[in-house]
Amino acid sequence: MKGKKLFGTDGVRGVANVEPMTSETAMKLGRAAAHIFKSGKGRHRIVIGKDTRLSGYMIETALATGICSMGVDVMLVGPMPTPGISFITSSMRADAGVVISASHNPYQDNGIKFFSRDGFKLPDELERRMEELIFCEKLNKLRPTAENVGKAFRLDDAQGRYIVFLKNSFPRGMTLEGLRIVVDCAHGAAYKVAPAVFEELGAEVIPIGISPDGTNINKGCGSLYPEMLCKEVKNRRADLGISLDGDADRLIMADEKGNVVDGDAIMAICAGDMIRKGQLNKKTLVATVMSNIGLDIAMKEAGGKLLRSDVGDRYVVEMMKQGGYNLGGEQSGHILFLDYNTTGDGTLAALQVLKVMQERNKPLSELAKVITAYPQILENVRVREKVKPEDIPGFSDAVRDVEASLGEKGRILIRYSGTELLMRIMLEGEVESDIKRMAGSLADIVKTEIGEN
Repeated sequence: MKGKKLFGTDGVRGVANVEPMTSETAMKLGRAAAHIFKSGKGRHRIVIGKDTRLSGYMIETALATGICSMGVDVMLVGPMPTPGISFITSSMRADAGVVISASHNPYQDNGIKFFSRDGFKLPDELERRMEELIFCEKLNKLRPTAENVGKAFRLDDAQGRYIVFLKNSFPRGMTLEGLRIVVDCAHGAAYKVAPAVFEELGAEVIPIGISPDGTNINKGCGSLYPEMLCKEVKNRRADLGISLDGDADRLIMADEKGNVVDGDAIMAICAGDMIRKGQLNKKTLVATVMSNIGLDIAMKEAGGKLLRSDVGDRYVVEMMKQGGYNLGGEQSGHILFLDYNTTGDGTLAALQVLKVMQERNKPLSELAKVITAYPQILENVRVREKVKPEDIPGFSDAVRDVEASLGEKGRILIRYSGTELLMRIMLEGEVESDIKRMAGSLADIVKTEIGEN
């Protein structure tokens, strides 16, 4: 097999009950995962969690069936944030963890992603091995019988374990008393966990997005739609707002004035604080190519530096692990504190920002001034085919001219969409009208040479 057929950049994802997100494929994924992670003697266990989508019941049952059919036990935890599954998997010494979620996508979509026993997402090679097992007939000859068949059971205290873990990431002796916090759970996996964490630490919590019905996850709420959060913060005169997505691995915040505080600002706040305390490994933050150039400038002013990975939190984690860094993330709100957890955790990230607020006795609006976001323009050009940018007549020369004009006060990023015939041309600079003109001229060249007819 030359390329992956099921897995994308973050597990398997698609419209529920349409291939590959069918019960049949889910069962095969369960069987393949059980075979790969089953090693050594004794009983083996895999954790399964999910968000609040209607299709989660169907996929959960199929996955559990496949895993049990290979002689591996299943621990079912029900609705639980993705980072919670990562934590439970490693803390319970399970062989693997599975999350049934399409993250920030609408309810009709769903997805399956796996964690290894150490709580990290699977490398490409393991995903390829799973696909090879699914598309060949090898597993059909490996069916255990009698007492060797696996069993499934509920892990009733999983949420409580995760809540304690989150609270332990907050300094002992510090509370959130006196703070009024709006928490938007996007009708998703954190609808019970997140409000409980902040309440137990002493905050007055105004929860919204906590009434999942199977079809309203991420619907006009959560980290993709922070407008509701900002409005509620102002109306309720809250000190800040916290907005999570459907599986609670993203965080977008709102300050007391109702302004959005995105992932770049959150990283700048936390990285600066960690540098002051000597806690940021190698004084380095890892972000992606999509983070604003303002984050580069903020890190330099704080005495640190910024490294950039490809788009996707898994690539951020890979760079962090390879370089020994402990803080990274994305503008979209995936923030990774590897000192605490192995994947993006929206609730944990919010606690780290709240810690800085309490220690410095400053409102979020004041802390967020650490970064000044530069204007950003994104041009999406539909193309007939994905030609290398350097092979497009006149394009490379035009790009060099733009780079010269921007100097150190701007940035240009050219990349193709991973799923569509689109070229994305992104420019950042000090003057919005200038970068809009430059982006438009580059887009015109692409349209002329390889644009969709």
